[in-house]
Amino acid sequence: MPIAKRRRAMLLAAGVMLPLPVLTGCSSEDDGPPPPAAWDIASAPRTGTTGSGTLRWALDATPATFNAFQKSADTGTQRIAGAVLPSLYTLDARGKPQRNGDYLTGADVTSSEPRQVVVYKLNPKAVWSDGRPIGAEDFQAQWKALRGTDAAYGRARNAGYDRIAKIEPGDKEHEVKVTFAKRYTDWRSLFTPLYPKSVMANPAVFAAPARKGLAVGAGPFMVRQVTDTSVTLVRNPRWWGDRARLSRVLFRTVPAEKRAEALIAGQLDLAEVDGATARRIRAATPDKQAAGAARGSSAPGKAGAPEPSASGTAETAGANGASGTSGASVTDKNRSRTRALSRFTVRKALEPAYTQLALNGTKGPLADDRVRRAVARAIDRKALAKLVLKPMGLPSEPLGNHLLMAGQPGYQDHSGALGDPDANAAQSLLADAGWRAGEAGRQKALGGKTDDRGGRQSAPTATASATDTATESGTGRPSGAAPAAGDAGRRGRAGKAALVRKQGRPLVLRFVLPDDRSGAQLRTVGERIARMLEKIGVGTEITKVPGESYFRDHIVTGDYDLALYSWPASAYPATDARPIYAKPQPAADGSLMVEQNYTRVGTDQIDQFFDQALSELDGGASRSLVSRADARIWAAAGSIPLYQRPQLVAVRKGLVNAGAFGFATPRYQDIGFRR
Repeated sequence: MPIAKRRRAMLLAAGVMLPLPVLTGCSSEDDGPPPPAAWDIASAPRTGTTGSGTLRWALDATPATFNAFQKSADTGTQRIAGAVLPSLYTLDARGKPQRNGDYLTGADVTSSEPRQVVVYKLNPKAVWSDGRPIGAEDFQAQWKALRGTDAAYGRARNAGYDRIAKIEPGDKEHEVKVTFAKRYTDWRSLFTPLYPKSVMANPAVFAAPARKGLAVGAGPFMVRQVTDTSVTLVRNPRWWGDRARLSRVLFRTVPAEKRAEALIAGQLDLAEVDGATARRIRAATPDKQAAGAARGSSAPGKAGAPEPSASGTAETAGANGASGTSGASVTDKNRSRTRALSRFTVRKALEPAYTQLALNGTKGPLADDRVRRAVARAIDRKALAKLVLKPMGLPSEPLGNHLLMAGQPGYQDHSGALGDPDANAAQSLLADAGWRAGEAGRQKALGGKTDDRGGRQSAPTATASATDTATESGTGRPSGAAPAAGDAGRRGRAGKAALVRKQGRPLVLRFVLPDDRSGAQLRTVGERIARMLEKIGVGTEITKVPGESYFRDHIVTGDYDLALYSWPASAYPATDARPIYAKPQPAADGSLMVEQNYTRVGTDQIDQFFDQALSELDGGASRSLVSRADARIWAAAGSIPLYQRPQLVAVRKGLVNAGAFGFATPRYQDIGFRR
């Protein structure tokens, strides 16, 4: 089922180290602290906030549904669900599940043989907003809706729920007993969020659009109003936990390209932004906006010299030349815009998501694992991570794991299964596969033009933006961007080394990339990768395609050799990562069932490790099996993780316990404005 609807925190301390009020629980002492840039918030005690006010939080789009298990769920769905519904387990800054004491006083595996049994001990104070206690009937309704046996619920995600045999009240009051038909290591992922039986027991309500609202909840907030462009939450009067410090949360739909203007206009308090907007904010107050991701700090750390505002020279020239506006009035306008941006600070972290190079192993040269490994050995991942992350002042180490992010329990760098960048080793692999250098005429084969010195004209390099395109949360699809329609330009590239050939044919790989503003960084990274491949005699044909068709018509269908896109990380990789790396299987009609494995590269051994990890109740043993699966995924060379994506968040000064959350689950009742 779509991975973007997984149970994980993707929604997504000054002086003496304070408790982390936005995190529900912390890692155990033997886990160590989160890694640098795991999260970045302005932390403050609840008593230091006003206890009222409205937070205006930007969303990419108005949610189509409030049901996080619907295929149309997105990031907005997840954020709203986190504020209005029970989360039995939340995530800390290292992506480790933590029992949520607002809903559970305990949860334990009470038996593993002959069947796994988990007993949930509910907080006696926990009630739905209609006054009914949260109980076993809610667990039962959610299980029956999501176990995959009732077609009326459509393609709802059922991972884990399909392993449950029965749910019943426990032996004591406020207990729920869950018996599994198959052992399930990721049982903590279930029932988060938990919906009332009034939603899950009725397929029509289950599939209802967001405009119908969410009549019953059980969080610090509840849904009050839904419009085409906003969702308003207000305090839940029946909430039994710590009273929300905000009176309202207004989720406002503001597309990414309009965030800067919305911030300047004073329409937002909290918004993820791109690198250009982040630089403008830092430049607005260069003496105060040092923007490092010092964990737990109440102000960002240094991120290097600020860059000029994007509204400077070009805007001034346009105003003077086109409209005749005086230089003084333009200066006044720019000063006003700068003052508006100076009311914000930039919080930044490494997002729990990563960008990968995908190698289509279904057909063509990349069907040969030796060629895939050669491509992987030609790529300098450290250089690519530095290209993307260093300008943001973030740690620029490449990611060494497909299944876990740096700092997650069990993280290990398995890139050694492929080896370090080595052009000679890459060329040897190509030669072993029959691709050898030596023939002339490679310019003609690539369709390249030459200048008057006989060399190939270099193509312009795309301008880097702050972040590459994220996975479209809720659609379950990785994406590059939504490019300008119509331009599917192709460009050949010549190699610095002679193109390798096989039976007279040059090795040229079709590199599909999105073509619009939000995909600029992917194109920059793609251009850099193409130059790296040139050094081993591999040519690339860069094909730019419209964003609306990038995923649907190219990634899903396998119409590419090389591609760049991102996947979200998970606290439950045994469950959530398996569909991405499962070996494709032939269907009855002769087609190939790939699930979410869009590289089409997999092995029986990888599948076995995932299956064993899913059924292993010992956490350490399960992580070991996941680790072994990752090493095999590296060796198969179907996808090459490059770097964790940067997460940049504009936060109005005075707003506390909010920012770049990273893996950590927001504790919505603690977010507020400083006194």
